[in-house]
Amino acid sequence: MYLSTVASASSSSSSSHRTFLFSPFTSPNPLRFITSVSTNSITTKHNNSRHRYRISTVRCCSPAVTDQPVTSSVSYDVFGGKKEFTGIQSLVEGISPPVRLVSSALIVLAAAAAGYGLGARFGASRNAALGGAVALGAAGAGAAYAMNSCVPDVAAVVLHNYVASCDDPISLKKEDIEGIANKYGVSKQNEAFNAELRDLYCRFVSATLPPGSEDLKGNEVETIIKFKNALGIDDPDAAAMHVEIGRQIFRQRLETGDREADIEQRRAFQKLIYVSNLVFGEASTFLLPWKRVFKVTDAQVEVAIRDNAQRLYAFKLKPIGRDLDVEQLVGLREAQLLYQLSDELAEDMFREHTRKLVEENISAAVNILKSRARAVREASQVIEEIDKILVFNNLLISLKNHPDASRFARGVGPVSLLGGEYDGDRKMDDLKLMFRAYINDALSGGRMEENKLAALSQLRNIFGLGKREAESIMLDVTSKVYRRRLAQAVSEGALAAASSKAEFLQNLCDELHFDPQKAIEIHEEIYRQKLQRAVSEGELGTEDVKSLELLQIMLCIPRETVEAAHADICGRLFEKVVRDAISAGVDGYDAEVKQSVRKAAHGLRLTREVAMSIASKAVRKILLTYIQRARAAGNRTESAKELKRMIAFNTLVVTELVADIKGESSDTSMKEPIDVEVKQVDEEEEEWESLQSLKKVRPGRELPGKTNQTEINLKDDLSERERTDLYKTYLLFCITGEVTRIPFGARITTKKDDSEYVLLNQLGGILGLTNKEIVEVHRSLAEQAFRQQAEVILADGQLNKTRIEQLNDLQKQVGLPPQYAQKIIKSITSTKMAAALETAVGQGRLNIKEIRDLKEAGIDFDTMVSENLRENLFKKTVDEIFSSGTGEFDEEEVYQKIPQDLNINPEKSKRVVHELARSRLSNSLIQAIALLRQRNHPGVVSSLNDLLACDKAVPSEPLSWEVPEELDDLYVMYLKSNPAPEKLSRLQYLLNISDSAVEALNRIANKLPDKGKEEFVF
Repeated sequence: MYLSTVASASSSSSSSHRTFLFSPFTSPNPLRFITSVSTNSITTKHNNSRHRYRISTVRCCSPAVTDQPVTSSVSYDVFGGKKEFTGIQSLVEGISPPVRLVSSALIVLAAAAAGYGLGARFGASRNAALGGAVALGAAGAGAAYAMNSCVPDVAAVVLHNYVASCDDPISLKKEDIEGIANKYGVSKQNEAFNAELRDLYCRFVSATLPPGSEDLKGNEVETIIKFKNALGIDDPDAAAMHVEIGRQIFRQRLETGDREADIEQRRAFQKLIYVSNLVFGEASTFLLPWKRVFKVTDAQVEVAIRDNAQRLYAFKLKPIGRDLDVEQLVGLREAQLLYQLSDELAEDMFREHTRKLVEENISAAVNILKSRARAVREASQVIEEIDKILVFNNLLISLKNHPDASRFARGVGPVSLLGGEYDGDRKMDDLKLMFRAYINDALSGGRMEENKLAALSQLRNIFGLGKREAESIMLDVTSKVYRRRLAQAVSEGALAAASSKAEFLQNLCDELHFDPQKAIEIHEEIYRQKLQRAVSEGELGTEDVKSLELLQIMLCIPRETVEAAHADICGRLFEKVVRDAISAGVDGYDAEVKQSVRKAAHGLRLTREVAMSIASKAVRKILLTYIQRARAAGNRTESAKELKRMIAFNTLVVTELVADIKGESSDTSMKEPIDVEVKQVDEEEEEWESLQSLKKVRPGRELPGKTNQTEINLKDDLSERERTDLYKTYLLFCITGEVTRIPFGARITTKKDDSEYVLLNQLGGILGLTNKEIVEVHRSLAEQAFRQQAEVILADGQLNKTRIEQLNDLQKQVGLPPQYAQKIIKSITSTKMAAALETAVGQGRLNIKEIRDLKEAGIDFDTMVSENLRENLFKKTVDEIFSSGTGEFDEEEVYQKIPQDLNINPEKSKRVVHELARSRLSNSLIQAIALLRQRNHPGVVSSLNDLLACDKAVPSEPLSWEVPEELDDLYVMYLKSNPAPEKLSRLQYLLNISDSAVEALNRIANKLPDKGKEEFVF
């Protein structure tokens, strides 16, 4: 009865326990990382048997994060609460292993004894007693087995209750877990006990990881590792739980239809991957088969690790402020390595964090600067914010240069705004405003300290201002302060009392660190402003002049600068007067205009050179307008009329203007230049007297009319070619006269008298032509006319007495000097002769002897005949030598004399000779044999002589022929011509005839009569 009760209780307990541990997953809700408790099913395969676990997970969403030691945020309910013992489990739970073993033995023995007694009693035989003992003993053994088999389940329940009752799961110790296993005599590898370990670990990991919408806090990895070590679970079993959690998240992601939920599950999966890799370290590569199980790529795993590492590192950076120290930087470096964040990303994140800290100061300063009601106290707050930036930047620079900088977080260094809120053109104005405010504060005391300069340099680098931008702001602010200090020094008399004005100004520049060159520009600007006010009434008084001289001395302004300022400011006023005067035209330059010009020229205290330069600029614009109209005229007559108007404008307006500027009479203003020109003309009197047209405009000649000015001319505005063309146009008008067209296509030419040459002379002065250029124009026209008619006379290039007389008359008629006429005649005859020589050489009508005769006669053959034709002539001459039939070749004549006479390259000539000799050598042999067959004895001898001549030019090897007997016949025929022995010997060598054959041929030749010398050929 007792055994059956124990067996029944054991069976009931076992069944109930198995139902609790291995109940099927019935909850349809997916695993959610929320604050409520959710029941999840994790399937684990162990020892070839599948068990379904029931896991309760709790998510702690508290946003509060502190840097306290790692504590568990896992609530008691995460492990599912305490489990109750049922039936035999309560009995077994209180029995130690030794007692349990003794009790099992006693139960078996008691059952066997009872069976034996009952069998003996009721069977009345020994066999019945033994059978009863066996039967009840087996029942007792079954009860003992049932009691021992539930021991692992009891140990698992005790383990669960122990962990669930623990206030802080992190405080668990590995010895406590091992003590529970040892207490019940079970191994951690036992199926039930190990399943409980895995279930507890899985629940803890699920509860530790924050929901998908939350970031990791940074202590998850350490918490999980401590709990795993406390449980003593093996890495493969723990890794299997991580993978199983991943499966559940992956299934939930596939089942969800909400996009936000999908993103949340993706983030949860990424956090699982990241934490799992950190928990198992390098072993994660083979313990966590993410790619194989979930079909994710290496890139996706890297992205998960990178993103979560960045979030953790960003969380670590949040408490870092402007007062960071060495310990914080070392801690950041350790956190970076722990989070497996790359140095590049860590550096970027640290720089971004420092940039944001600086941007906070910048934003505060900019808000103050842009506030409309800004007080002095608020202006000081701007400087305080900038000082905070500089102090923070100096701190980062010092930490970068720290001896232990290698242990610090990456990215420690000077602050940069690149890539931030103020990295753009829109925000650059705000940064410039702050930079200007700091410069103003640095110069508030009237001087610039060295430390402020260094701070400004750092601030420029932080703001990312260009060197020119920063210098421009610095110059603007410093210029205002310099002006203020300079005005104070002048008003207080300090500058006037200084013994050295230059030293005083230099010291002022040094105090402000101001560029002295910029200070000079400011001095010039001050002087110009004072001068502008002084001449506001159109005249510079005596007191104004003294005041300006005093200012020039105090500010150490160079005289050249003063003159340039006067030329610019006073010159603009004078230029206006000049423009008004010349714009009135020929009829508008009256006494009132003359008086205004004289008043402006002398009242503005302009030098004569400056006044003339200003007047010249205005006048030249008017003159160029006349020139443009003259060029645009339809014919020569209209163009000459425009030029005459320009001459009249120069006479009636410009000449008077120049005289008024100089304060002289227009009748005497040009006397000196004329005297100078007369001296120059005396030196070239013969040149001017040679041409008829030049005689009428030569300098020094008493020309009717008024003397005009020539100081203002167009020499620098027009090229020499343009000026000479204009002069030539009017000269042709003077020579040909005015042409008037009448109906029916007729033209009437009206000749002009010498008065037109007066205007021509004035035109030369306006155009700025020199005497030499004027002579060239007249001579070129005369040469052009002479050449046109001379080419008609010398059409064939031949000169005779009649033609020479015609040319002399033409030369006198045109008025061209004899030497220029002879040059033209020679040019024409040379051109004609050159064409004739070219034709003769091309047609082969000239030989080397005739060329030598031409060169002896003084004809420049090399110039008249091109080099290509001379080379062809040389080639033809050499070819004639090789085909002359004499057999002679003079190397000196061919290699030296002929190339020298033809003025060609000797080396190139030698190569031509060799090429011709090689080609003619074989051709001469073929030609000799052909003539032999035709029985042409003289032709054969001539061809063989040509062969020997080619051989002299280029020595040849013995020749071969397919019919040797014909070579013998050639030798015999050449022998009968009584040649020189050396030629005969060389021919024997070239024909490759042996000495014995030569003797036989000599005997044959002696037997042949002279008249029958051609009979033997065939």
